[in-house]
Parts: sequence; structure tokens; C-alpha cells
Amino acid sequence: MTPIISIANVSKTYATGFRALDGIDLDIRRGEIFALLGPNGAGKTTLIGLVCGIVKLSEGSVTVDGRDIVRDYRNVRGMIGLVPQELTTDAFETVWDTVSFSRGLFGRSPSPAHIEKTLKALSLWDKKDNRIRTLSGGMKRRVMIAKALSHEPTVLFLDEPTAGVDVALRKDMWALVRELRESGVTVVLTTHYIDEAEDMADRVGVISHGRIILVDDKVTLMRKLGKKQLTLQLETPLAAVPATLAAHPLALSADGGELTYVYDPRETGSAVSALLDELGRAGIRLKDLHTTQSSLEDIFVDLIREVA
Repeated sequence: MTPIISIANVSKTYATGFRALDGIDLDIRRGEIFALLGPNGAGKTTLIGLVCGIVKLSEGSVTVDGRDIVRDYRNVRGMIGLVPQELTTDAFETVWDTVSFSRGLFGRSPSPAHIEKTLKALSLWDKKDNRIRTLSGGMKRRVMIAKALSHEPTVLFLDEPTAGVDVALRKDMWALVRELRESGVTVVLTTHYIDEAEDMADRVGVISHGRIILVDDKVTLMRKLGKKQLTLQLETPLAAVPATLAAHPLALSADGGELTYVYDPRETGSAVSALLDELGRAGIRLKDLHTTQSSLEDIFVDLIREVA
């Protein structure tokens, strides 16, 4: 399938000499939710701004649905909705007016029905006649999302959309994002809430120091890089791990009451079975056991640590 966004050998160097992006190659599939993760200063917002035409390219090329973002800027920008990190709205406009005005900016004919549907989806309908300056921070964030959706974009960028907002907005927004994906809208998001990426994204990309260090399907990524930990609670505490178990990567808790065993989930269960058999032969009796698997956050932290 032809990607809806194709980023080829893209770099951005500012006048100061700072290289914010360095040789980025990235394809975004049509109709997917793509999560772009990275620490502060990694280049996430710069990359989004570049695709949206806010930041000027230094090198490389970007196309959206086959259209070059430089040569066909107006048409490309009309296909994109952007929810930036900053809250930038006219404080004295009403919610209805500012969202309707945003639609008009992109040359779309008035559609009160679409504006109403969008405001209701974001629990803003009862605030439609309120001036922006009277709204809470969370409500202003909802307005920013409504503005981005006002002209019915085919690609939606969400740059830290739920930073500092209430749980109710997060639920409303993610429900709306799922509906948008079902209707064919491609969603690209950055977030510091990695649990959101784990819950929402189809694919995940990790950026660090202006370079893409990994892109993969979320499920595949967690299967390849995730690890499982088996925690064994002992009936009788140990002073040390017996020498007969030295072949297994076991760690003993400070109080001697727990053994932990970290292993690759791609391994068969034979390694765990062999460990349990050897524990039995060593006379070590178990009180309980349980397993946990790496989260996307664990994988992300490990990746960033490796390239730091």
C-alpha cells in the first residue's frame, strides 16, 4: 500500500547550526494510528511542524497523499489537521465562532452540522456560546482539537494533545480518534503518556537526537523487545542462590524471600520448566509465583538509554 505520508532523507538545521533532524526516513500508512515517541528535544515537534509546513525543510522531501509539501503547499495543508502543544486561540471569540472560522480558513463551505457533531463529540456543545477566555485549560484543549477537525482533514497530527488535561477529556478524545480511524483518517500522535500509545497505536516510532532509531508494529515490537519476569516467592528465605542454580539468571531479593528470573518471551516454556524442576531438586519450596511482561514504556526507556 502506498503510504499517505512519505518522509525521505529529511534534515533540519537551524541558523545557529543546531541540527534538529538528521536524515529522517519514515512512511506513515493510510488509516493507521502512528505514535511517535521520544524524550524532550528529540525532534518530535520539529518533524510534525515540517510536515505541516510550519518548519522549512533543509534537506530531503515530504509528500502527503502523493503531493509535495513545498510545491503543493496549499492543497497539502488543507488535508492536514494539527493540534499543537500550545493553546493558541482568540480569547474573545466564542467556541462556535472560532471553530467555524477555522473551517473557513481552509476554504471549506459552512457546515453547521459538522461543527455541531464535532463539538458534541468533544463535550463542548453546552459551551458553544462561551468565549474562549472563560474556559478552563482542559476545555481550551478541546477547542484546539475541534479547530483541527473543523475542515475534515484526512491526516490528523496530535502533538502532546492530553498533556495536563483531565481524564474525561482523554477518554473523549481517544474515543473520537478511534472513530476517525474507522472513517479512514490517519492519526499521528506524540505523547508523554506511553500507556496511551500502547493502548491506541498500530505502529510506534522512536526518535532520539533527531534520528529515527526504530519503527515497528506495536505488537511486533513488544514481542521482539519485551521481556518477561518470573517472580518466585519462597516458603523459606535463602541466604544465597544455590550453586546448582548458577546456570539460571536468578536474582535474590534483599530479604531472601524472592527469586526473580528474567527471560525472553519468545523462548519456549522449557527453560522455565527446567528451572522449576531444579528448584524442586534443590529442596526449594515455593509459596507463590507470578509473571509480568515489559510494557511499551519499559522498552522505550531501554531504547533511549542505549542511544544516549
